[in-house]
Amino acid sequence: MYKRITTLAILLPVQAQVFSGTNWQAQYFNDPNFTTLITSRVENNPINISWGSGGPFDGVVDNFSVIWTGIQSFPNTGTYQFTISRDEDAEVIFNNAVIIPFQNGIGTTTYTASVSVNAGNYPITVRYREVTGNAFVVFNYTFGGGGAGGTPVATATRTITPLPAIPPGALTATVIRASVLNVRDAPSLGGGRLGTILRGQTYQVVGRNENATWFLLQLSGYQGWAWGYYLFVNGNEFNAPVRSPFGTIGVPPGVIDTGVVAQSESTMRLRSEPNVASAQIGRITWGGFLPVIGRTSDGFWYQVVWKGTVGWVYSPFLRITQGDLNSVPIVR
Repeated sequence: MYKRITTLAILLPVQAQVFSGTNWQAQYFNDPNFTTLITSRVENNPINISWGSGGPFDGVVDNFSVIWTGIQSFPNTGTYQFTISRDEDAEVIFNNAVIIPFQNGIGTTTYTASVSVNAGNYPITVRYREVTGNAFVVFNYTFGGGGAGGTPVATATRTITPLPAIPPGALTATVIRASVLNVRDAPSLGGGRLGTILRGQTYQVVGRNENATWFLLQLSGYQGWAWGYYLFVNGNEFNAPVRSPFGTIGVPPGVIDTGVVAQSESTMRLRSEPNVASAQIGRITWGGFLPVIGRTSDGFWYQVVWKGTVGWVYSPFLRITQGDLNSVPIVR
């Protein structure tokens, strides 16, 4: 039996040895700079977490950070590849050396670092910070082959989705005034962040707002709005068609599109009914855009769509940015 197991170990490629670490000491902070500690706890699960558009705790959705620390086992001497995928930003510290540094929050990206290691136990720290939008972090390390170990030496490499193809003669925009530029779901700084683009990258312009200060770009598999101040447009920007943020936000199937959009002027509760005693079913961020699909007869509540959920919000904290409110039906 022992010989058979040994034979199997020889036949299996060593590259298949993937480690996630155990017994992590996790610290959660209510800010992206690791200053306001919420809680500290031991987590035995791998660092493989997706919060989506939420966060680790009730009321903690954006602007938080986490530190995981632990002594991890490295059973073999040789080269290990460390991999971290994240949105927004993270760094990895191995044996007190930063092997994958923070990258200034450039969105959903994967980084790897190859490190020469002697067999033994070593401290690892993973530091993660989130500002806005979707949040996730995945960390692991893989044994890549034997050889003499030594002082960790690493070069972080980045994996980025290829830029989308641009049709010949298309109007394009190039990022020139920012190293990292947010792409949003509406032409406003209050719009939700869909992703990021980098200095020097060029994309097809598929639309604009009315005064050509925001441009709708064709990205890899989706479209998003970028602020024109940070872009160079290679032609007359007013030749781009005017596109409504409403079409980008969208409404669920079966819901009537009234063409009216409101923007929130504070953080708001989305409620199940048009009164403050009803259940909260969502949290609307400041500056968020909301398709308005109904209203109460007194005008104090609007029925809206927020991230695919239909609910009610108190109208005095909303500003109509598109359409005629009179076209919105009274439903209560």
